Amino acid sequence: MIKRIFPFLDWFSGYNLPFLKADAVAGLTVALVLIPQSMAYAQLAGMPAYYGLYAAFLPPMIAALFGSSRQLSTGPVAVVSLMTAASLEPLATAGSESFIAYAILLSLLVGLFQLSLGILRLGLVVNFLSHPVVNGFTNAAAIIIATSQVSKMFGVNVDSAEHHYETIIKVVQSALHYTHWPTLLIGLLALVIMVVLKRIAPKVPNVLVAVVVTTLLSWLIGFEHNAGSSSTALQSPVALEKILSFNEAVEGIAPLAEERTKTSRILEEAKKGNDAIARLDAEHDDRVIQSKIEELKDKAHLYREEIRLLLFKAVRQPDDTVLYYQDDQVPAGAVTDGRTWRIRVGNKPIALEKIPLTGGGEVIGTVPGGLPALSVPKLDFSVLLHLFPYAAIISLLGFMEAISIAKAIASKTGQRIDPNQELIGQGLANIVGAIAKSYPASGSFSRSAVNLQAGAVTGFSSVFTSLTVVIALLFFTPLLYHLPQSVLAAIIMMAVIGLINISGFLHAWRAQWYDGLISILSFLCTLWFAPHLDKGIMLGVVLCLLVFLYKNMRPVITSLTRDRSRVLVCAVTRGLEECKYLSIIRFEGPLFFANASYLEDKISDLMLCKTTLRHILIVANGINDIDASGEETLSLLVGRLRSAGIDVSFSGINDTVMKVLIRTHLFNKIGADHIHPTMEEALLVIHPNVHTREEIARCPLGNHPQPEIIHPLGESSHVCDNCI
Repeated sequence: MIKRIFPFLDWFSGYNLPFLKADAVAGLTVALVLIPQSMAYAQLAGMPAYYGLYAAFLPPMIAALFGSSRQLSTGPVAVVSLMTAASLEPLATAGSESFIAYAILLSLLVGLFQLSLGILRLGLVVNFLSHPVVNGFTNAAAIIIATSQVSKMFGVNVDSAEHHYETIIKVVQSALHYTHWPTLLIGLLALVIMVVLKRIAPKVPNVLVAVVVTTLLSWLIGFEHNAGSSSTALQSPVALEKILSFNEAVEGIAPLAEERTKTSRILEEAKKGNDAIARLDAEHDDRVIQSKIEELKDKAHLYREEIRLLLFKAVRQPDDTVLYYQDDQVPAGAVTDGRTWRIRVGNKPIALEKIPLTGGGEVIGTVPGGLPALSVPKLDFSVLLHLFPYAAIISLLGFMEAISIAKAIASKTGQRIDPNQELIGQGLANIVGAIAKSYPASGSFSRSAVNLQAGAVTGFSSVFTSLTVVIALLFFTPLLYHLPQSVLAAIIMMAVIGLINISGFLHAWRAQWYDGLISILSFLCTLWFAPHLDKGIMLGVVLCLLVFLYKNMRPVITSLTRDRSRVLVCAVTRGLEECKYLSIIRFEGPLFFANASYLEDKISDLMLCKTTLRHILIVANGINDIDASGEETLSLLVGRLRSAGIDVSFSGINDTVMKVLIRTHLFNKIGADHIHPTMEEALLVIHPNVHTREEIARCPLGNHPQPEIIHPLGESSHVCDNCI
């Protein structure tokens, strides 16, 4: 019992110094990959880069201590990071304090959901996400993730549009207008370093090398180059007019938001007091305020886009002051500094006394040193209701990714994986991570592979990984200041290439055409609805459930006869002659309310087609369960057939179904002499009773061989189209 609660106690069995050394080396190796990756994924999630380090601090260690896999490496991953950003986008602006608070709360909610599933032993619930759906979603997510980094690679900024493809179009347009070439070149350099090292020296941490080289280069060339300009130094009346209009729009939102908060309180009080008139007035005021806020947001968006398109040149004056002219309005003969300057504009008003300008590329900037303060996230019921469906999807997706990786590793190590224990480990990792300011984390395929290849023996490797991240947070954060944003974008793009799996579509199609179609539709819908990724997943899940219901509503019902080798096979697909007086019907699947009438309809069609029918044998080996509706249908069917002069028997009824028949007295109605253990034993009893001697000699179910005719379309010439 103690080992079930603390599974890491098993690690100490036979543990020795060589194992400790192997775990330490593997943990350090994974940390060298995790540190830069975690910062990149944090920005993908809409968080400041250093929050990735917080997500790489406790989750890897907790997941390893309480999970069942000894080599699974947990932390920030691409798909979960993208889902985090998509789920929080309607609630707050990416990177804002509210956004960060909601992301931490989401981690807590994901952890509680996973922990509950693990404790209740409900790991099988992940099966609702079928492999075709996950394959379609993962391929689409990889493309979305990669394309979302294009703006950072080109050094441009755009506002997100309603659909992801619209955002990409805006990025391309901005890149055509202006590209910061040093940003693009340093990002491409990082890609080249990672690709080359991965091929020629796979054991070298290529991500870390790319980060070190590009960060040093960024520091040496002064990659970041920011300045502040007063409104008088900005020699552009057009730019100043746009800045003033932008500030007016942004500043007008705050008082309206406060007014809406008051209106919301009035509305709540009206609902509690059942005051219909006050409630209608408050709802009207709320809609009016909301429309005004949306109008101001649209204006701010338009002005922000126009300001970003303005390009300036800096001209130093004799008194060492610097004036900024639009690039097409530089005075003749003026000497510029060779840089192209742009106004840095976000979601806050621009200070006229110090207008922020950038003439270089974007870097990580200041990373707070030290460990995050531990605190439980503040719970907000309304926010929890909004986040719950996203938390459920992230929980299932993250766990499915983690358990798939764990099983793949276990196939090589021979270790036994417990899905429910893994849920507990992942859940505790996210809960403890939320207390340490982490956003949702999950198992990483790439880092788990690195962990295995580096020789990790137990989960102590993840403990060493967490300790390395702690050392980085305490002592090395200043070294990350000059890390270019385009390098983080390159790391993400390199990481998600492995998520693209075109063969998965073909494999699903070969297995079942509808699985392939569901996978393709999930892929297309995820791309179309992005950044609302949940819609693509939900559509895939609904399609899978519909296919499941359709297949169970119309189970396989086969009419059997003997082939040349005297084996009972499907008469229709093999094109064989059937007996005129005895039909053998095999039903495959549970008999329940959704498909009971289907069996009844098929037997009714059979009675219409075979007017000489005397007996029906229902082979029940495939009926693994039966409910009240199925039992009632069988009872009515037996009575109806016997009233029509057609007897009915059963063979191969399993214990579960037999108990139902006995409890409902249908067993007595059918008759013990009409229930047989096997199909062959049933034929030995039934066949002579429904045939004369002359008919037995000619019957396809007799002992003489018959020719087998395979029809091109699998049709039998001996039965009509309505027959089974």
